[in-house]
Amino acid sequence: MAERKYGVPAPETRTTVRSEDWGCDDLSDRLYEQVAFVDVDMTEASSRRATFSECAFRDVRFNASTHSETAFLNCTFTRCTFFDATFTGCKMIGGMFSDCTFDLLKVDGGDWSFVGLPGASLRSASFTDVRMREADLTGARCEGAVLRGVDLSGAWLHSADLSRCDLRGSDLSALDPLTTAVKNAVIDVRQAVTIAVALGLDVRSD
Repeated sequence: MAERKYGVPAPETRTTVRSEDWGCDDLSDRLYEQVAFVDVDMTEASSRRATFSECAFRDVRFNASTHSETAFLNCTFTRCTFFDATFTGCKMIGGMFSDCTFDLLKVDGGDWSFVGLPGASLRSASFTDVRMREADLTGARCEGAVLRGVDLSGAWLHSADLSRCDLRGSDLSALDPLTTAVKNAVIDVRQAVTIAVALGLDVRSD
């Protein structure tokens, strides 16, 4: 299992939900605190303004599920699948992901600051207008992903692969092009200046 930043331990859980079928269920407005969800099927489930605080998800299937304004606060996700899952305006602050799959994941808006995605394969994922301050993307494989309008200030990007990514409008102040692969990534003029300065170039208007 991947470790959280600075070696912070995962929160302990007090109760367990095991091997339940929540497929197509509406989880709106529910509140769960320090619950372990093990082998739970949430395929095509939906939630709006639900809260999961310090929960652990192991072998949970979020496939084709939709979540709006739902909070997953300081949660841990292990061997979960997020195929075609959609998160709109959600809070995933402090979430830690280990050995999860994210094919066709769509994230629109919300706050994913301090999230841990080290080594994650995000090649077909889309993040738009998301706050991901100080996210751990060390070694993440994001070739061809969409990361538009994303606040990546303070993010850990060492050894990440952002080749062919659409990065337009994102904060790339934490990007070191010498330690992060960016070949054929799409950026805007402002970002080009930011990267040039990071390389030690003297950028002038004339």
